Amino acid sequence: MPSPRASIELNARQREAVEHDPAAGPLLVVAGAGTGKTATLAARAAWLVRECGVSLERMLLVTFSRRAALEMQRRVGRLLQQDLGLPDHLPPPRLPWCGTFHGVAARLLREEAPQLGLPAGFTVLDRGDAEDLMALVRQREGLAEGERRFPLAATCLALHSRQVNTRAPLAAVLEASHPWCRDREADLERLFAAYGAAKRAQRSLDFDDLLLAWWQLMREPAYAERLRTRFTQVLVDEVQDVNRLQADIVHALAPGGRGVTVVGDDAQSIYAFRGADVRHILDFPARYDPPARVIKLEQNYRSSAPLLAASNAVIALAAERWGKTLWTSRAGSLKPRLLTVADEAAQAEGVAGAVLEARERGLALKRQAVLFRSASHSAALEFELLRRRIPFVKYGGLRFFDSAHVKDLLALLRWADNPHAALSALRVARLVAGLGPASQRRLAEHPHELAAFAPPRAALEAWGELRALIEHLRSPHARWPDDLARALAWYRPQLERLHDDARTRLADLDQLVRIAATHTSRERFLTELALDPPQAGSDEAGEPLRDEDYLVLSTLHSAKGQEWNAVHILGVVDGCLPADLATGSTAEIEEERRLLYVGMTRARDELALWVPQRFYVTQQRSRGDRHVYALRSRFVPEALLAHFDVITAGAERAPQLDLMALLRDA
Repeated sequence: MPSPRASIELNARQREAVEHDPAAGPLLVVAGAGTGKTATLAARAAWLVRECGVSLERMLLVTFSRRAALEMQRRVGRLLQQDLGLPDHLPPPRLPWCGTFHGVAARLLREEAPQLGLPAGFTVLDRGDAEDLMALVRQREGLAEGERRFPLAATCLALHSRQVNTRAPLAAVLEASHPWCRDREADLERLFAAYGAAKRAQRSLDFDDLLLAWWQLMREPAYAERLRTRFTQVLVDEVQDVNRLQADIVHALAPGGRGVTVVGDDAQSIYAFRGADVRHILDFPARYDPPARVIKLEQNYRSSAPLLAASNAVIALAAERWGKTLWTSRAGSLKPRLLTVADEAAQAEGVAGAVLEARERGLALKRQAVLFRSASHSAALEFELLRRRIPFVKYGGLRFFDSAHVKDLLALLRWADNPHAALSALRVARLVAGLGPASQRRLAEHPHELAAFAPPRAALEAWGELRALIEHLRSPHARWPDDLARALAWYRPQLERLHDDARTRLADLDQLVRIAATHTSRERFLTELALDPPQAGSDEAGEPLRDEDYLVLSTLHSAKGQEWNAVHILGVVDGCLPADLATGSTAEIEEERRLLYVGMTRARDELALWVPQRFYVTQQRSRGDRHVYALRSRFVPEALLAHFDVITAGAERAPQLDLMALLRDA
């Protein structure tokens, strides 16, 4: 057999991490963005097999997505095949225990089911099935009835999941994420108990049960010892994303830390809404005695030097972090741009123009990306891209115009514009409290006969309000964009009644109002949408419009782990980054800073941060509109501007006037 040979190039720090003696204790690899984290972890797994004689069956490698697990399998197998000199015609070696936390838990529970009192054929509920079961139990317990609002099934499931994964009391979970539900704590406890009983009756576990059951097993000394003997090496990828339950499972697998390797980047910890906590990577060394060894990977292979300098400066202002400074041997002369523009419309036009200009220089649309904090922040840009017929795919939620609440409001406008629009009338009818399915169908059959429609008694008041609105919108007194403001005023209480996350959805509708204000009439607005209808978008979207090329639009959360040659980040202003709903605590603000850092470090060669100065806000109680002015994000203070090319492109500036001279000449 040929002698082992190095199959990948490692820098000094990567090699130090790869060759850490597992008998010396636990290892934390703090791997900055673009520093070869995956390659290093794969090389360590292969080194443990080749140099330490670790059996593949004794190694547990945990990732956070199935795709990451498959990539890790592929890389480790290829390294072992090359390093051990195995013939190419043979399949590469496989890690039997490489997968997500949930996937590994399911396998362990299947194997041990008879000893654990679980039926051998227990069912794992996906999120949809779990939500359906929660809705059924919620109805059965009588919690869907009554005068006081009770969280919808999806919200109940999210609360239950957060409580399980953070191992926090329900009261603390409610206080942190759903304070309006605090007075329903006892009812929620009763619901969760009934939900658990329903799962047991159906011999089912949901995703969270998989981890909870694994953790409970680790508290049984005999079973815990069996697993510790079974897995002598435990490797965890993206450790900054672990929640309390996952962190405790890892610690229980090797309480002394021997054989434990975890890799991650505290600066990319951005999933607190899933229960992740940056403290788990910050405090990891102190969980062991003696403390875990820490090796930092700081050589970046992705971004140019000027882009890294700006990114380093942004994250250096974090309140608490693992101190590291990314560096690169890649030369580069272009600083990131910080572009101040008048408003969101100017931002959309500027980004679309820059994307097309880069395309003419030979940079394919696929190598460019536009990133944003929330899915709604791309609304104006999506409209501009549709208008210019620039194909795009959006990751991180539905396209703006496909979201249910936006479609509701547009349906209301379309019905007002066209009395015979039956589909729009049916959608609006479903929003009216007290209108049952039969009444809804009856209205949709004759949508133009408002006066002749007789609603049931339960819907008299609600129908009267809707009819008055429609009649006004069809009258000569209607004015644009006040039409939309009136429609939104009617829709707001329906939204609050039908959706627990009404506040977030209202922010989307504010975006719609801003877009509408750029059109001269309701007819023009609706016509342009009809001529270029948005296609459905999702995380699994393929090539849009079946075009040979397309621009990538993505939320900052969905962009993690990706890279592009050119990156634009929208709305780098307070209220967007940080989001106005994420400034309630220092921890929330620090996560928002990390989000910006993640976005900036996605860029290889070109980076643009956009700062729209003015945001349109509808007036609900009077005609006309008003504007609010935004400040550049607090994450890019004056002291950091030297790292950017600061450009003011058509931003509003007060004219310089000599008032005394004007008065003299008058």
